[in-house]
Amino acid sequence: MRNLQLSDRFRVLFLLVMLPLASLAAQAQAASAFQNPTSWVNPFYGSVLARPLSADPVRLSLDEAVQMGLQNNLGLKEAENDEKSLQGQKNVALQNFLPTITLQSDLGVHQQNLAAVGFGPGTLRKFAKLMGASPSATSGFAYVTKDDLLDGKVQYSQMLFSGPVLAAYRGARAAERAAHFGRTQARGEVVQQVASAYLRVLAASSEVDDARAREEADQVALNHAHLAHLAGTVANLDELRARVQLQAQQQAVIAAQNQLEKARILLRRETGLDPGQPLELTGRSPENVLETRTAEEIRHTAYENRQDFQKLKNQLDEFRAIQLAYKAQRLPSLSFGGYYAVSKVNGVASHGNFALQGNLSVPVFREAGLRGQIDTAGAQVSALDAQIADLTTQIDYQVRTALLDVEANRQLVQVSRSNVELATEALADETERVNSGVDDNLPLVRAQASLAQAQTSLVESLYQYNLSKLMLSRTTGLLETQYRNYLAE
Repeated sequence: MRNLQLSDRFRVLFLLVMLPLASLAAQAQAASAFQNPTSWVNPFYGSVLARPLSADPVRLSLDEAVQMGLQNNLGLKEAENDEKSLQGQKNVALQNFLPTITLQSDLGVHQQNLAAVGFGPGTLRKFAKLMGASPSATSGFAYVTKDDLLDGKVQYSQMLFSGPVLAAYRGARAAERAAHFGRTQARGEVVQQVASAYLRVLAASSEVDDARAREEADQVALNHAHLAHLAGTVANLDELRARVQLQAQQQAVIAAQNQLEKARILLRRETGLDPGQPLELTGRSPENVLETRTAEEIRHTAYENRQDFQKLKNQLDEFRAIQLAYKAQRLPSLSFGGYYAVSKVNGVASHGNFALQGNLSVPVFREAGLRGQIDTAGAQVSALDAQIADLTTQIDYQVRTALLDVEANRQLVQVSRSNVELATEALADETERVNSGVDDNLPLVRAQASLAQAQTSLVESLYQYNLSKLMLSRTTGLLETQYRNYLAE
């Protein structure tokens, strides 16, 4: 009632000051609600460029955006490279149990100076005398000789038993499985990031459309007030109010367009498109209501399918294998090896030679070092046990929280829809009052602002509801395969 008693001058001042401030506050709120992050903060916000910039707009559905993200996302590329690295380490560990066969061949010319190594003329004469030959028999002897040598050798070695090597191989396999679940977890992260960015663009686009529609309505209202003022049927104050409202709405359009462009840039980055690539989304904001499931059902699914949970369990197997490898160093190890070689000197082959040998190594005493390594690995095992116990509770917490968010956002969507209907009805009534001359256009402006706020709130509540459904799907570990069911695009 007090506002209705304000003077016209004060009401104009109120509109001139408060409407621009409200617009600026809305801009600040939108900027704080949506920040455009970079891959420096999180690699899942970056990607490998998939295609060069083209003038033709790229049309993307939600599924196509997700698939492009899975192909080009930087965070997923890093997880895939980690898995490949651990696969290589597993093969290195496997080689310790496989035969190692090498073929070696040497070809060379050897020249010897017999005199330099002690077989000089005096030595040869003494040798001839001992053999009963004449000393003059050594007169034609060549003290520098030259020989062509050809050697060929095949070597074979294999570890027959080694406790540490066997445990290390088991640990490498567990690490490979952990990396596999790390990669699948990264795929889920990509789906969530890309789908969230896609929904953000849809929501921002709806906000731009609503803002432009309100701007057009405000422009019509200003034109009407201006003509009425020229005709002398309304005061200049009414035209001034309409102009202030239009300018405030123009600010809102600029802010909404800015948020839309930033949302598009983020979606392009996460899908591997050039930041300047024209983009058209063929999907629409999902408005379906999710089927209700109990916390027990979702929690059971999560324990079976959560990649981070499975990754920790395989990391636990890896460190247990490392601990076993340290314990196995007390056991003996057995290996086998040998070779077969053939040599030729000046084209004349010698008899082949070979060797076969087994090696048994028995540790006698280095207990202090072994116990230290075992205790270190045991501490890591205990730490992972604690992490798994914590994650078990955390999954329960995340499931319950996600269900609460889904239900709360569903109710917010219902209330927002009801607010839009009420605001639409109120605007229609106020328009009729103004056209009938019962009221001035200030309540009409307020009714228009209420409807605009209700429509914006509905768009934002739908966006938050879809995000909460994505998060609920993520808690089950089945986001990549089930996001369509949760969104029902």
